[in-house]
This record gives sequence, structure tokens and C-alpha cells, in this order.
Amino acid sequence: MAWENIKLAFKSMFTNKLRTLLSLLGIVIGVMSVVTILTLGNSASGSISDAIATGGTDLITIYTNGSSSTFTEEFADTLRRNIEGIEAVAPMNSQTARVRYKDTVTSYTVNGVQASWADLMKYNVSQGEWFTTEDNLSRRQVVVLGSEVAKKLFPGGDAVGNYVSVFRTQAKRYLVVGVMEAKDATLSVSFNNAVFMPYNTMKLRLGGSSRVGSYIVKVFENHDSTTVSDSIRDYLDNLVGSDNYTIFSASTLTSIANEITGTFTTFLAAIAGISLLVGGIGIMNIMLVSVAERTREIGIRKALGASPKVIRGQFITEAIALTMLGGLLGILLGTFISKAVTNLAGWSFKISIPAYALSVGFSMVIGVFFGWYPAKKAAKLDPIDALNYE
Repeated sequence: MAWENIKLAFKSMFTNKLRTLLSLLGIVIGVMSVVTILTLGNSASGSISDAIATGGTDLITIYTNGSSSTFTEEFADTLRRNIEGIEAVAPMNSQTARVRYKDTVTSYTVNGVQASWADLMKYNVSQGEWFTTEDNLSRRQVVVLGSEVAKKLFPGGDAVGNYVSVFRTQAKRYLVVGVMEAKDATLSVSFNNAVFMPYNTMKLRLGGSSRVGSYIVKVFENHDSTTVSDSIRDYLDNLVGSDNYTIFSASTLTSIANEITGTFTTFLAAIAGISLLVGGIGIMNIMLVSVAERTREIGIRKALGASPKVIRGQFITEAIALTMLGGLLGILLGTFISKAVTNLAGWSFKISIPAYALSVGFSMVIGVFFGWYPAKKAAKLDPIDALNYE
């Protein structure tokens, strides 16, 4: 009986193609909107997380305000010993200085870091090499250039082995030992437009303070970076007070970004869902028209022994078939639009399974809800009145 009802439903739809198409538009547009919005939200959230993860979700940055004498190079080891879950801590100081090669002079951020810093930040060399621990201990005048710095100063690509001048008050010559690969900024570090030199060299040659500007903290793989971040915060609050530092972690940023995009996506999807209700009203309207047009058919079927339950089932099945067809068309269009938008935006395309499940489920609910009244009306028709209906 169910299969017969389905065949009758599709026969009725194809008998009145234009009317069926117009009835489906509301459902198609509603489902398409929900699928598109949820999929784009999922894709945007995933792309943001992927971008943040390139800097390492196991990294925490501590920014000091420079007023506390506690934040020294030696404090890195103190922090690692006192906080569970920390694998390594690397201090970093930054200054703005002019960098010159021949007639090209440009101001860049110069970062004084230790030899382990590049590995912690997953920052790879494209030419030459990163400086060594021996370079840092010996305070050698060597530098590594970010990708954009190298392009600006050495458009011919011959940076490694040449000398650049780095100066604030007076120029000092530094041997370029490496050029880094391009990397998006993360943890407030701009990689491409920066110059890197050994931490001790910067402190000696550029008049750096013994106080550290920031620390990069790497968390062990089997530890949660948020938990470690909270432990660091509690420790520093007791040691120097909350006004003397700021903690920033990629995992925290990922959580905030996902929460924001999730809330915004849900809000937009709820608005788009209203069109599904409008489409449902359209389905009810067309089903009422269908009942009126097929009154004599209903009378004949009831006269031949069809029960009200069978008549009701026929029209509910037809309403569900309409909404399901609209839902499937909406899913296909929504997926196509989402794929096109993510390609244009350069995001990774991430299908939202809840979006598909919600759309199909909601379509079925709308079919039952808005098809119930027309089906009930059809089932209650008196056979004699139905047969005499003109």
C-alpha cells in the first residue's frame, strides 16, 4: 500500500508539473539556504582552525610588559621546571631596525631568538640554514631573512653568503646564513617581513635588555595546552601579578574562532529555516487544491471500500514526497553553491553532515505537519457528497 501511495504521489506531481515546481520552490530555497550556510560555516571554521594549527596548537606565547625583572632568559628554565606539561620554553626579543643592502634600506622587525626557535615554530628554511647554538653562544653576527625581506633586498635570490647592515644608531654588518619559507603570521609573529638573529647577538649588538619581551612555550603532545596555559597563568599571577604579562595560545584562539563562527552560522541557518516554514505553507496550499480537484476520485475510492486511514495515508505520502523531492534538490544546489564559494574563497571544503540530516529530517516533518490537515480533510469526505461534487 505504501508503494502504491508513492506511485500515486509522483503521478499527481508529474500531471501538474508547473504547479508542482512552484510548490517545491519554497522547500528547495529553504533547504538550499540551510545547507549552504551550515556548510560554509563549517568550511570557514575548519579553514580558520587549519590556519591557526600551522603555527602549532601546542604553542603558548607569554608577552611581558618589560617592567618586571623576573622575566629574564634564565626564567625560561624556571618556568619549564615548575609547570607540568611544558616541553620547552624559548625567549624572544624584538626591535624595529633598518636593514640595508647596497642602496636598498627598509625598516623591519628584528627578532632575537635561540637556535631552537625555528623548530618550535615549525618554520622551515628554503635557502641556506638556520643559525646554530654555537652562533648564539659566540654572539656571531649572522642573520636569517624572512621570505619577503629576502625578495626586497635580494630580488635576484642571492641572499645567502652576502652581508646586510642592521642598525638603529650605527650600522653593523651581518652575514646572511639563511632565507626562510613563506609562512602566515601566527601567535602575533610576522614571519615573512622579519629578520632573525641569535638572541645573544641581538642583546650585545642592538643594545637589547636583559629582560625578555616574550616566551614561546611548547607543550608536550600528551598534555592539553589549555590546561597548561591555565597553570602558567596561576603561577605568574602569584609570582608577578596579572598586570605584568599576557598569555596567548593557538588552542584558545581556535576555540574562540569556532565559537564565533558557530554562533553566527546557527543564527543565519535559523533565519534561512524560516523559508522552510514558508515552503511548508505552500505545500499545504497545493495539497488543499489537490484534495478539491480529486474529490470525485476520493468518493470513488471510498465507495470501493477505501478506509479513511488509506485516504489519509495517500495524501500524507504525497505531501512527504513533495517535501523530500524539494529537500533533495535543495541539498544538491546547496552543495554546489558551497563548493563554488569555498573554491573562490580558498577555503577547504568541509561537508556539514548535520546540515544534510537537518534538511532531510525537517523536510519530512514539514511534509507530515503541513500535509496532515489536507489529508484529514480528504479522509473525512462523505462518499455520496464526493461523488456528486462538481
